[in-house]
Amino acid sequence: MRLVTFDAGRVGRIEDDLVVELDCGSTREFFERGSSVPETGERLPLDGVRLRAPIVPKKFFHTAGNFAVHHEELQKVNWSHPVHKGIVFFQNVDSIIGPEDAIVYPEGLTKELDYELELAVIIGKSGKWFGPEEAVDYIAGYTVFNDITARDIQRREMQSGVFSFSKGIDTFCPIGPWIVTADEIPDAQKLDMELRVNGQVRQSGNTDNMILSIPHLIAHHSPQGYSAGDIVTTGTISGVAAVQPNPFDFYLKPGDVVEAEIAGVGMLRNHVVPWSDAHDKPFVGTLYTD
Repeated sequence: MRLVTFDAGRVGRIEDDLVVELDCGSTREFFERGSSVPETGERLPLDGVRLRAPIVPKKFFHTAGNFAVHHEELQKVNWSHPVHKGIVFFQNVDSIIGPEDAIVYPEGLTKELDYELELAVIIGKSGKWFGPEEAVDYIAGYTVFNDITARDIQRREMQSGVFSFSKGIDTFCPIGPWIVTADEIPDAQKLDMELRVNGQVRQSGNTDNMILSIPHLIAHHSPQGYSAGDIVTTGTISGVAAVQPNPFDFYLKPGDVVEAEIAGVGMLRNHVVPWSDAHDKPFVGTLYTD
């Protein structure tokens, strides 16, 4: 099943070229009700609805440095500290946007806007304190996540060994275009991943390059407690702008179109716009440089 949020927050599943509306207030509610939700009887053409971010979780767990090749390339440019299971941080859920939404470039905060394609796992039920063998029962589905990052801010944050502001700025959390339920993905550890900017391939990899498998990641975070609809990301693949010989040739800029795609899950497209295109007031913010 491909589960969507559309128009003004309605929920549905995609059937061929139609959206079959479901009788619930959100996709979180869908999972809270054990995925047992009746249809409203309304069917709409898929090309006639506006897809939104498929879910807004209660908790959004990030996993850092979990792809071997990506971690190695970060080490080569002195961008990484040692990777341990405990490297995790929370995303600001208010920064979530959906497919075709604009990533707003806050020119007064950053000059180094980067991309990170990730597979995101949707938690299907509440629970805590369980191992990898039980973790599979908590996986409800998957979606695509593009972890937009202000590298200049992140570089300063990493001097303290932690980071969150650099990834939690408004519009920096595109997810979508839908949630593919777990039964549609025979092996989530064998999915091709590719990110393109203006049609040019920037990242390419496969989920088989993860250091920690998806069940181990889900189990590792379980002491913090899950609610139905929570998200756990799995880390990005190689090829981010920050590791390129001249990263400023690769950092995102207004006018760019970013396509983040995972085989079997979907393709998430967003465009980058300047602050002035998204706001009717001057930029308010401070770029700290010391």
